[in-house]
Amino acid sequence: MSKTRANLLLLFAAALWGLGNVAQKTVLAHLDPLSAVGLRCLIGGLLVLPFVLTERQLPAGPGYLSSLARVGVLFAISITLQQLCYLGATVTNASFLVSTATVMTPLAAWLLIGERPTASLTAAAGLTVVGAMLLSGGIAGLSSGDLTAILSAGCYALWMVELGRHMQAHARPFTAAATQFLGAAAFALPLGALQGNLSLAAAFAAGPELAILGVFSTAIAFGMQIAAQRFTSASHAAVIVSAESVFGALGAAIFLGERNSPGGALGAAIILGAILSVAMSNRTPQARTPSLAGPIPFDAAPAFAAVPAAWAGNRPALNSGPKEECDDPCG
Repeated sequence: MSKTRANLLLLFAAALWGLGNVAQKTVLAHLDPLSAVGLRCLIGGLLVLPFVLTERQLPAGPGYLSSLARVGVLFAISITLQQLCYLGATVTNASFLVSTATVMTPLAAWLLIGERPTASLTAAAGLTVVGAMLLSGGIAGLSSGDLTAILSAGCYALWMVELGRHMQAHARPFTAAATQFLGAAAFALPLGALQGNLSLAAAFAAGPELAILGVFSTAIAFGMQIAAQRFTSASHAAVIVSAESVFGALGAAIFLGERNSPGGALGAAIILGAILSVAMSNRTPQARTPSLAGPIPFDAAPAFAAVPAAWAGNRPALNSGPKEECDDPCG
C-alpha cells in the first residue's frame, strides 16, 4: 500500500468518526458513558475477532506482548475520556477539541521516538489549531466536558505514537484491533454495571447508536487506522484524522441543529485545507532510528480486509531476508 492510499484510508476513517460523534452524544440518552464505551468496543471486538486467525503465521518481533499491552491500555483510557466529554460538551466542540491531538502527536513523537516533524507538517498542525479556535469560538469559558476532551486528545496522541511504533515493528492489524477493543470492553463494562445504568433494556433502547458506534466508528474506522499506520507516520496520521472535527461539525449541524458562525465555517475550511495538504504529501518526518531494516515493497489494495493476506504473501519476516523497497524514503 502506498503512503497516499494509507492517508486516504485515514481520511475515510475520520469521516466515520466525525459522523459517529453524533451517536456518541445521543447514546447518552439511554446509557451512561462507561456502558456505552464497553458495548461499542465489545461489538467492534467481536466483529474483528474472526480475522485474528488469518494472522497466526505472521511474525512478531521482540517485545510484542508489552507493546500490544501499551497500545491497549492507552486506547481504553482515550476512548473512555472521549465518551465522558460528551456529558458537558457539544458535538462540535468535542470534535474539534479532541482534534488538538493533531498538535500533541508530533510533539509526543519527537519526545518519545525522535521523529522530527517536517516544516510542512508543523505548518499544517498549526493551521489546524487556528481553525479549531475559530470554529469553537476560542478557549474562554471551557466547560468540564471541553477540558475532558483536551485530556482525551493528549491520551490519543500518546496512543497514536505507540500504535505507529507497534504496527511498524509487529504488524498484525486485526490482532491489535481486537486486543484494544476487547480490552476496553473488559475495562468499561464492569464499571458500567456497578456504577452506571447498564441493562438489557437500556442496551436495546440504544441499539441504533450502538450499531453505528460499534460497527462503523469502532470496527471499521479504527481498523482502517491500524492498517494505515503501518505505512505512514504517527504525526501524519494525527493531522489527517483531525478531519474528524469537520465531519463532526457537519453531522451536528445536520442531525442536531448545531450552528456555527462565519468564523467557525472559516475555521473548518482552514482545517480541511491543512489536512488535504498533508494527505497528498509524500514527505515523511525523519526519525533517529527507523523501526525496520528497510521500507515496504508492495502496493496492496487499500481494503482493510486485504491487509493480512497481502502482508503474509508479500512481506518477508521482520529482521530477516533482504532489505525491501517502497515509494517513500525511510529515515
